[in-house]
Amino acid sequence: MSEGKSLVNLGNTFYKYGDILAAERNLYEGIKVFESLRDKTLDDTNKISLFDTQRSMYRDLQRVLIAQNKTDAALEISERGRARAFVEFLASRLSPNSKESPQPPNIQKIKQIAKSQNATLVQYSIIYDDFKIAGKEEYKQSELYIWVIKPSGEVTFRKADLKPLWKEKNTTLDELVSTTRKSLDVGDERSIFDVKVKNAVDEKTQRESLQKLHQLLVKPIANLLPTDPNQRVTFVPQYDLFLVPFPALMDSKGKYLIEEHTILTAPAIQVLELTRSQRQRIKSLPGKSRQNALIVGNPTMPKFNTKYGDPGQKLSSLPGAKREAEAIAPLFNTKALTGDEATETAIKAKLPQAELIHLATHGLFDDFQGLQSSIALAPSSQDNGLLTASEILDIKLNADLVVLSACNTGRGRITGDGVIGLSRSLIGAGVPSVLVSLWSVPDSPTALLMTDFYQNLSKNPDKATALRQAMLTRMKQHPNPRDWAAFTLIGEAE
Repeated sequence: MSEGKSLVNLGNTFYKYGDILAAERNLYEGIKVFESLRDKTLDDTNKISLFDTQRSMYRDLQRVLIAQNKTDAALEISERGRARAFVEFLASRLSPNSKESPQPPNIQKIKQIAKSQNATLVQYSIIYDDFKIAGKEEYKQSELYIWVIKPSGEVTFRKADLKPLWKEKNTTLDELVSTTRKSLDVGDERSIFDVKVKNAVDEKTQRESLQKLHQLLVKPIANLLPTDPNQRVTFVPQYDLFLVPFPALMDSKGKYLIEEHTILTAPAIQVLELTRSQRQRIKSLPGKSRQNALIVGNPTMPKFNTKYGDPGQKLSSLPGAKREAEAIAPLFNTKALTGDEATETAIKAKLPQAELIHLATHGLFDDFQGLQSSIALAPSSQDNGLLTASEILDIKLNADLVVLSACNTGRGRITGDGVIGLSRSLIGAGVPSVLVSLWSVPDSPTALLMTDFYQNLSKNPDKATALRQAMLTRMKQHPNPRDWAAFTLIGEAE
């Protein structure tokens, strides 16, 4: 470990003094040492913690490679430094007898994944550097690296300057994301209990924030994105960019990104190769269709304690979620499970057999550990009604699609390995496509959006297209993006 640290430190020193080749050589060697020391017997949680402590060395090497215009090599390092624990976990689930860990993808493999996805992939990497401010050395965000990989195999590198954010605006990219969410009135302060909190929406701040994020994240690559709005764009975020509502980003003319593009997200490019394998596994199962659907809406709510040792409060009822489930169920010739029928024990028993899972209820996110993020179901004598991300990992799922039509189901603990929470656990349990929310979704508009989504899906099996069309329909009745832009599709579109 000390040898690896010394090599990384030496590489950064060489970079600071302008010896780029020596910096590259030492950083590569340092990374090689750290990667050779990783214990393959570690469980997923410990791997995540280990990768998190080592993420800056991948960032530093990207900076050195870009200084030499080695953009493809920098993309390989960007991919090598993200979601490694998740990739290893998914690969072990798909091939439990294999003793080999999956290798990070090289540039040819990355191009191949873009082709097989038939999508334009957009990968972001937030870069830091040392700056002298008021006589003190400070480590601050310097640039945003962006790679665009087209299905044709063409790879283009662009970057955005992040320094003006803290030099001129006294803010950071993370704070800009937070400001944008607050302008949508989707901050974490919204109540999951009976008291409803609704703040006045500052439309000017909202518009400015969405446009500023578009200017940083999309404008540098806008001419590289497909001109056909039906062609897919898969964003691969990093850190707080996982909280960005990409469909709602707004260009200088006031047009939302979802009006121009069909959007998905993924925690890493290599994860898409593995979700594609999961989809092929599910397609090969006998008698697969979406008719064996598990639809849950507004279960009798459990209690939830926000502080350790508290008795807990009962979560608020969601009558709109009940209407949503009852409107969707006939589309799949099934009956919605609501109220006392939707116990955690009953739902857990049905999950492995379900080919489509729709859960319209409260989602509770855990930004400390992530694996205690949970879905609210009816409690019974056998359980507390909170189905956690940790429990989901212990279930083998065979669903083609899981929709968590609930609050904050795309949230969790943000790490260098991605978001540790419900979406990660569902994909880890075998699901190729997961639809989750980035904030506390409003009850009534969500019910309409989801009904539109499934009706669209019955006509066209492309989930990303079905979601886009539902958002375009809903924004006409509900212009505020808070009401239609919360959902993100992770993984496979088909």
